[in-house]
Amino acid sequence: MTFNRRDILALAGTAAAAPLVGVRPAFSADFVNVLTGGTAGIYYPLGVAISAIVVETVPGTRPTVQATKGSVENLNLLDAGKGEVAFALGDAVIEALAGNADVGFKKKLENIRTLGALYNNYVQIVALADSGVASITDLKGKRLSVGAPKSGTELNARAVLKAAGLSYDDLAKVEYLDFAQSVELMKNRQLDATLQSAGLGVASLRDLSVSVPVTIVSVDPAIVGTMGVPFLPGTIPAKTYEGQTADVPTVAIPNYLMTRADLSDDLVYGLTKAIYGNLDKLVAAHAAAKKIDPAAAGKNPIAPMHPGAAKYFAEVAG
Repeated sequence: MTFNRRDILALAGTAAAAPLVGVRPAFSADFVNVLTGGTAGIYYPLGVAISAIVVETVPGTRPTVQATKGSVENLNLLDAGKGEVAFALGDAVIEALAGNADVGFKKKLENIRTLGALYNNYVQIVALADSGVASITDLKGKRLSVGAPKSGTELNARAVLKAAGLSYDDLAKVEYLDFAQSVELMKNRQLDATLQSAGLGVASLRDLSVSVPVTIVSVDPAIVGTMGVPFLPGTIPAKTYEGQTADVPTVAIPNYLMTRADLSDDLVYGLTKAIYGNLDKLVAAHAAAKKIDPAAAGKNPIAPMHPGAAKYFAEVAG
């Protein structure tokens, strides 16, 4: 089964429950708001798939899906009790725990807990083929979209540019746009490049690469090595995007599903079992989910693991 855009829009507001077996029941009428990202990214279709899984397998829940600006907004909403499951990048979680006001956290977020690890995001910098941009250092003096303000993508943009010895002041123009808006400006030649932090094969960049000739911009592993936790060397494999003939080195950042400390152990156990016990349905929503390793999803959490999630992963490990 695959989800097309019509399926995604139809499922996004689903709230009815269909009782099936296999998961311990949650409390009656548990609202489960899944905080995702922009609709052109990967968080959103995966969030829709999670909503569909939960409504089918966790009796007594009323799931919804909320499109957001991404990691920072998600974590703030989660901490404030306005969501139950949230997608977030590892570096944003670290900043949330520290209460880094510069990146959008007015206080330390003490109510957030790890539900489980997902796949890695990759910093994917795509430039117009005739822009002269081949590596990240070539962005100096160019027009770049860095993602929605204080989104996970924008945090990644600041970090990788800093590691490369650049800042926004070194760019000719900085646009704070979501994935779809960035691509439209690229097509109209109003930008030289877009930086998007997402799983491989993100729809927005696939669209861009089939619309205009582009270059996938490299980030030297030596630059990545200076960035520290949670950043890792990564590779965008050849043929990920139209016209990409070779592997391209870049930065990888782990993604997580986060939840709230004040949610019941039973509910979080049920959610964790539903999600990680039905990974095939996430893969059907987006191929990035193929990289989720259920054996590793409960290990080395970047924030404290919720006891309900910890119970599920302990059972799986035997």
